[in-house]
Amino acid sequence: MPLNLEDKKSIVAEVNAVAADALSAVAAEYHGLTVDQMTALRVEARNTGVYLRVVKNSLARRALEGTDFECMKEGLVGPLVLAFSQEDPGSAARLIKGFAKENDALVTKLVSVGGELLSAGDLDRLASMPTRDQAISMLMALMKAPVEKLARTLNEVPGKLVRTVAAVRDQKQA
Repeated sequence: MPLNLEDKKSIVAEVNAVAADALSAVAAEYHGLTVDQMTALRVEARNTGVYLRVVKNSLARRALEGTDFECMKEGLVGPLVLAFSQEDPGSAARLIKGFAKENDALVTKLVSVGGELLSAGDLDRLASMPTRDQAISMLMALMKAPVEKLARTLNEVPGKLVRTVAAVRDQKQA
């Protein structure tokens, strides 16, 4: 069933609003996936905070105008599913990478972060980025390490004194 003009306008407005707030985008060719596989992909996307949408390429080009992902317009060729990361930059890449491991029919075509178009091979690099919580925990570990080292060093002085006194006591008893 063909879309009327109002439906097309609403789709473009919806995708444009999502793209304006998104942190990264991945476009993947889904030709060859079954309906059940696409449904599983959509469910997984919903659970991970990724906006996933199959849009006609002409509508997608219009929707990406004025966003950071305008650089993807020329690469929108063929049957593509668009995945936009809403919460952290690597979530869409992790979703597509994980699903592509199980399904060879899903092939990454375009990757974009912060207005820069990356090669499809950079999907692994983007997917390996830590989540916000992981990044905060890594930062806290780095900030905590010098304080812990100082505390251990300060604790070593009385400990060494106690061991020395114990060794002298043992020597006198023997």
